[in-house]
Amino acid sequence: MSTLQSPMLVLAGTFSFAAAAAHLACIVGGPGWYRAMGAGERMALAAARGQWRPTIVTLLISAILVTWGLYALSGAGVLAELPLQRWILPVITAVYLLRGLFFMPLRAHFPGNSAAFWYWSSGICAAIGVVHLVGLWQAWG
Repeated sequence: MSTLQSPMLVLAGTFSFAAAAAHLACIVGGPGWYRAMGAGERMALAAARGQWRPTIVTLLISAILVTWGLYALSGAGVLAELPLQRWILPVITAVYLLRGLFFMPLRAHFPGNSAAFWYWSSGICAAIGVVHLVGLWQAWG
């Protein structure tokens, strides 16, 4: 472990962990939470029927977000360096920024998600992407 190189990457990691926790809350909270988070009626109904798809999809997204949080903490110097970190952190940053800024083409593939979901989640993703970008600049100059 090295010294703290980027407080903003620590913040970015914290945001990724919080997003993972919010996703996991949907599994625990059930259909009402899927609806409240804007995941769409199809996901909520599938959860209400006890189908595995919402749980699997949500666990997968949560696992990805936790992994991204770990990479951010590693890039900040809080954790030991992770494999391919110098490549993966910019990719994570790009994914957050692209998801946040260019969500309109994605909307067509997920018609059940509410407009509020798209605007809120896209704003959050864009903000996390900016925090990542500033964090990378702090860490790597």
